[in-house]
Amino acid sequence: MEQQDITFQPEEPADSLTLARYAERAYLDYAVSVVKGRALPEVADGQKPVQRRILFAMHEMGLRADAKPVKSARVVGDVLGKFHPHGDQSAYDALVRLAQDFSLRYPLIDGQGNFGSRDGDGAAAMRYTEARLTPISRLLLDEIDEGTVDFIPNYDGSMQEPKLLPARLPFVLLNGASGIAVGMATEIPPHNLREVAAATVAMIRNPNIALAELLALMPGPDYPGGGQIISPAADIAQIYENGRGSLKVRARWTIEEMARGQWQLVVTELPPNTSAQKVLEEIEEITNPKIKTGKKALTPDQQQLKATVLAVLDAVRDESGKDAPVRLVFEPKSKNIDQQEFIQTLLAHTSLESGAPINLVMIGTDGRPRQKGLREILGEWIAFRFDTVTRRTRHRLGKVEDRIHILEGRMLVLLNIDEVIRIIRESDEPKPALVEAFGLSDRQAEDILEIRLRQLARLEAIRIEKELKELREEQADLDVLLKSETMMRRRIIKEIETDAKQYSPEDKDPRRTLIQEERRAAAEVRVIDEPVTVVMSQKGWVRTRQGHGHDPQQFTFKAGDALYNTFDCRTVDVLLVFGTNGRVYSVPVSSLPGGRGDGVPITTLIELQSGSQVAHTFAGNASQRVLIATANGNGFQTTVGDMTGRQKGGKSFLTLDDGDAPLAPAPIGEEATHAACLSGNGRLLLVALEEVKVLSAGGRGVILMELEPKEKLLQAVAVGAPGLVLSGAGRGGKPSSQKLAGQSLLPYVGKRARKGKQLEAKLKEPRIDPVRVEPAGGGN
Repeated sequence: MEQQDITFQPEEPADSLTLARYAERAYLDYAVSVVKGRALPEVADGQKPVQRRILFAMHEMGLRADAKPVKSARVVGDVLGKFHPHGDQSAYDALVRLAQDFSLRYPLIDGQGNFGSRDGDGAAAMRYTEARLTPISRLLLDEIDEGTVDFIPNYDGSMQEPKLLPARLPFVLLNGASGIAVGMATEIPPHNLREVAAATVAMIRNPNIALAELLALMPGPDYPGGGQIISPAADIAQIYENGRGSLKVRARWTIEEMARGQWQLVVTELPPNTSAQKVLEEIEEITNPKIKTGKKALTPDQQQLKATVLAVLDAVRDESGKDAPVRLVFEPKSKNIDQQEFIQTLLAHTSLESGAPINLVMIGTDGRPRQKGLREILGEWIAFRFDTVTRRTRHRLGKVEDRIHILEGRMLVLLNIDEVIRIIRESDEPKPALVEAFGLSDRQAEDILEIRLRQLARLEAIRIEKELKELREEQADLDVLLKSETMMRRRIIKEIETDAKQYSPEDKDPRRTLIQEERRAAAEVRVIDEPVTVVMSQKGWVRTRQGHGHDPQQFTFKAGDALYNTFDCRTVDVLLVFGTNGRVYSVPVSSLPGGRGDGVPITTLIELQSGSQVAHTFAGNASQRVLIATANGNGFQTTVGDMTGRQKGGKSFLTLDDGDAPLAPAPIGEEATHAACLSGNGRLLLVALEEVKVLSAGGRGVILMELEPKEKLLQAVAVGAPGLVLSGAGRGGKPSSQKLAGQSLLPYVGKRARKGKQLEAKLKEPRIDPVRVEPAGGGN
């Protein structure tokens, strides 16, 4: 019998848990708590838990719009003690935001005292401020005692709090929300009440309504501070369809004419999340910049931006006050400055034009947090409203039926009053006796025993009959409402339209944010178009010299450095820097330092990724065609404009495999017909340019030349009828060169991806250069 190895595993106790499993479960519980219990609003009432608790606590305290306000500290104390056992400052901060008319489109709390400002000033301490509810808060709270929503135990089970508020309008869109949870965030913009109501009614009437029809009624956000949305309608529609995106919003201004032809720009409305103080700080930072950490002087970008702004701006001041919530005054350097240029400069370099993110993440009626489009938001809220009104109707019907039951018992008593009195006087247990004698219910008998004698008068019988008639009519209406979906739909639409008319009349609540498409302000620096020569050293120092035709022998460099290349181009052209990681970085030639100095390291003008180095540079105009090749033999055609990007971090353009590297880019002149490829083993192949793909977005390209194992491509240049020059070191290391053109090049012409033909001349470090009749604008 074979002996088997048996390994005994200690059994894990049933109540034990690995540390990894415990950490995972604990963090998941924490994440769910933050998402559902703190950071995200509900689609039903648009409130976060702390906001809902504050509003409910104030409702219970009787702090309605017509009540006398009480100290905010008292409200916060009530909220913390009964519903929200967290820090008092966090609760007060939430209360303050509910009262700020520059944060919420429709404030839910009427704050008395200092509740902060749009410039970032904080509110006064809670012992100084007072609060009560605003009239519009009734749309959230009025139906709360009518069986419309579920109540749940508070944190210690001593009392009940509402799970949701019975919102009569979709407040998640009216006031929006902003919050950061765990793994998700929300940024819901505010909207105009009248527009949201119109869109909601339209969707109730037609559940399959198209998004375009909804946006015709509700075209976009309506920020409390106004401003102008300049994004195209197509971009806005895409954001509301996907539930995520960014709108471009700019300030609104007027030009005030002054004496002797002078004028000034006055900004009266600002984009969201922008304050007058923030704009002033940005202007100060531009006009009085500080030297960046690790630098000895201001960067060329800082100097150029400072000069650009100071050339047009003379002074700026904040005249905001009680009469004008926002009044930023910009004075131009001269009355002759073009007004449009002045405005564009300010928009391009400050927060007067900025992006407003939108991320429609909220907790749905299914209890799950998710990103939703506009149609889904309205659809879920409408379903919630139908459920709320149904519950309200059933609750009211129950009250009506109970009252009818009581009044029917009283009518029976009035018809037999003498007998009832006799039974009560003679019976030891009058309640069961009344039930037996008149067939009353226990509830009716109890009511009769508690009735006052004065309610047995003849006049009371008339009142009971009248009330019974009204209640039976209401009962019939409520029954019809519950049984007819059409009637329910009409009732909800009527209520929404009534609320919209009451709380958002057109003459008192106009749209504040203008939606009108405009071109984004670009930071354009005017550059004089003139010829320059870009000088690049082998160690990456770059500078420019005015004009063309300079003798390279005249250029001086730092010790141990030498010339890499010169590029004859113009100030409006671009210098491209090719990294070993396949990224291409763009530097405007106009931003390069001039003069006879050593220039600056090219690495200070770009942001190289960690681990990568500068491989090659090239300068030319946007239309210049360029041949791009790599050491593994791949290549393609493109243009300087295709490789140009705005980011200092460059753009990913070349796809490089392991061990591959970019070769020096070669310009393609008008006379060029072939791509000449030179291999490391001294083989030459000429491929027609028609066979080389044009890739405007970059990539790997096509195989230009077949290489032997461990062989690399040395060069790829564009040549035409003038031919090329083959140069290198001959016997004894003497420089040698040979021109190949016409018939002498024919043996090397072949199809793409072929090996080509071995060069007859045996040269060390061979090199090929195209022969050009006239120099092109950019070279290698």
